[in-house]
Amino acid sequence: MKKILLLLLLLSAIGGLLSAAEKSVYSCSFAPEELAGWKIPPAFAKVETVDGAPALRVTVKPGNETKEQHFAIREIDLAPYRGNQLFLTYEVKGENVSVPPKQWNGVKLMLHFKTPQEEVWRGAGAPTGSFGWRTASATAFIPAGATAGTINLGLQSSSGTVWVRSVKITASEPAATVPEGFRAVYTDRVKRMPRLRGVMSPNSFKPEDMDELKRWNANLIRWQIKRNWGRAGTELDLEEYLRWFNGRLEELDKVLDKCGELGIYVLIDLHTPPGGRDETGNMVMFYNPVYRDAFYAMWEQMAKRYKDHPAVWGCNLLNEPVQTRPTEDDYLSVQYEAARRIRAIDPELPVIIESNNSSSPAAFPALRPLPLANIIYQAHMYAPYSYTHQGIYDRRAEPVVYPGVIEGAPYDRERLKRCLAPVREFEKKYGAKIYIGEFSAVRYAPGAAQYLEELISIFEEYGWDWSYHAFRESPYWDVELDAEAKPAETDRRKVLLKYFRRNR
Repeated sequence: MKKILLLLLLLSAIGGLLSAAEKSVYSCSFAPEELAGWKIPPAFAKVETVDGAPALRVTVKPGNETKEQHFAIREIDLAPYRGNQLFLTYEVKGENVSVPPKQWNGVKLMLHFKTPQEEVWRGAGAPTGSFGWRTASATAFIPAGATAGTINLGLQSSSGTVWVRSVKITASEPAATVPEGFRAVYTDRVKRMPRLRGVMSPNSFKPEDMDELKRWNANLIRWQIKRNWGRAGTELDLEEYLRWFNGRLEELDKVLDKCGELGIYVLIDLHTPPGGRDETGNMVMFYNPVYRDAFYAMWEQMAKRYKDHPAVWGCNLLNEPVQTRPTEDDYLSVQYEAARRIRAIDPELPVIIESNNSSSPAAFPALRPLPLANIIYQAHMYAPYSYTHQGIYDRRAEPVVYPGVIEGAPYDRERLKRCLAPVREFEKKYGAKIYIGEFSAVRYAPGAAQYLEELISIFEEYGWDWSYHAFRESPYWDVELDAEAKPAETDRRKVLLKYFRRNR
């Protein structure tokens, strides 16, 4: 134990190097002297003065949106920024922008580039309809092998008019948190844990649900402290938010006691943080110290309240962080500070860290390990999104089938492994423990049972813990409902039960 404590002190001493250097990559306000290199098709685009300043205007008449892309384009050399994360921001306003057939179409600032392995699009969108000037933002990690790319501005599969100004791309070099050759450290508390296979929680606690999970032989539940999912501008009244939060802790007390009786571990998941999210999806507390300090205090409160509770597996600090604009207190440094405060209360409690871009596997190359023991790294796996989420956020047309060609690429088990490769590489490089906190396919997706089977088989091959999204939370993901949302013994449920039988 003394050796472990000395190691923890050493790791803490070498930590704290979380500020990342930033530099401008490209900016454009569309003044005449800045237009060199832009291809601005006169059939639908021009630069004009709007609200007293130059802006790019793109207009697509109704009926012409079937041509997918109406973009002004500029080439950009990305080779100097390999290994960097880029922040893309722009100001945009719109008039009568039509709803596109797919959620990721519509208004776009998009960075497009190729690597020897794949073709990549990363973009910041904006609303439909008519709206005044607003800022939109996104991130893109530039991997090894990326060379020339293009900046694309305009409309994709939408009609209407948009004006764009103040385009900025900023590079943020990866934050250095650990020395070269660092390997993650895990104490016996983590090493003795069984493999964890389970589910995400329902929206509220019912003892009979936990009894059912026990019959399924699940041994983990990721318990969501959640409200207003998917909404912007909520959780800003801090006093009201904390009253709600403390009420949810009273419910969590019951969850932990019940799961303790049943032998089911609980991961405490702060799904809705103080300050919530802004219109760009960014977590407000990354930019506002009032909510950030509340976040730290909440985790200190929970660490004290649940210290030594036998049902607690760990603390899931943030669900699906999004940080697409530069800030001194970024998604990783905020989690690091919360973890340090928890460590001051409980030296060994497992702390679960998530990557940027909603815990995306693709964001793992920009993630750095934290110099603390018992840190577990979480990813969410919903690729390909147009398959797993079909019909939820876009108009349902022809069903997307798995396995098959999806988003222009053949998807099968090997392709899923490629999607998870950045997580696997992170695991190997740092000796890190990996947990897949969410994965799923909408209940009516053709081939959903095979998709789940092949994903879980990959998790099992790699020795990763996992939890299915979600148990009795939403009819979209409920494995006890068939494609028509009727109760049934589904093939998807059979897949979960097959692997839950491995739990001990």
